[in-house]
Amino acid sequence: MTTSRYRIEHRSVYRYANVVPSSFNEVRLTPMTTPHQLVLDARVEVEPGAPLQRYVDYWGSVVHAFDLHKPHGQLTIAGYSVVEAGPPPPPAADVGWEALDDARLRDRYLELLTPTVQVPADPRLAGPAGDLRRSCALKAAGAAAVAWVHEQLRYVPGTTGVHTSAVEAWEGGEGVCQDFAHLALALLRTVGMPARYCSGYVHPDRDPAVGATVAGQSHAWVEVWDGEWRQFDPSAGAPIDERYVLVAKGRDYADVPPLKGIFHGGPTSRLDVTVQLTRLM
Repeated sequence: MTTSRYRIEHRSVYRYANVVPSSFNEVRLTPMTTPHQLVLDARVEVEPGAPLQRYVDYWGSVVHAFDLHKPHGQLTIAGYSVVEAGPPPPPAADVGWEALDDARLRDRYLELLTPTVQVPADPRLAGPAGDLRRSCALKAAGAAAVAWVHEQLRYVPGTTGVHTSAVEAWEGGEGVCQDFAHLALALLRTVGMPARYCSGYVHPDRDPAVGATVAGQSHAWVEVWDGEWRQFDPSAGAPIDERYVLVAKGRDYADVPPLKGIFHGGPTSRLDVTVQLTRLM
């Protein structure tokens, strides 16, 4: 099994049009420790300085919350982490489509089967969902769903926003990783498969050089239950591998934004975000 170790630096700088007297913020920049991912070091820093309250949210994501009650014209939030990531194990045996009819399963994962604002139900998905059920085993449905989404959308930055729904992106025929993930969730939930949104990072190089630092960005993919939880990247149309670092999970993007908050004062004049990824081993 191949294991990779990464250093991640994620920096966001808010520059306000006017000095703001106070702001209230929450940050999801700390990767999750999972059976296939180990967080070796992680910290979050803010400037101006403020006490950080750390907690784990309903979905298992690490959150840092803080308030600023002093005038500031700029806010810098930086997350630093070192993570070891390995590829997921091979899939277990197929349990069959009848596993999705278990009332206990549907009750346990009801929130991951229910439409949301960004992943709404749409009757036009009934056709592709029925095709999936008829054409492949349950264990193959996740890969087939992301392959279908990969054919439906073109990756075009700047054409959608954080509030764009899966259906809106589908009708437009283009979007970014968030839109690919939302459309995959919409299809999977129509099929009856519990599925959730994953947020994190992926190294852009297939075989990254040790010690080299590259520019990266936040990325989105999905996790689907097919007898076990497995993750796929609809933007790539493929399963994830050891280049992926998971930060947060939820029903859709609204549950996992890297930065969220409110402030008193004038509008934000600019937000600059930089992500640097370095493979350490």
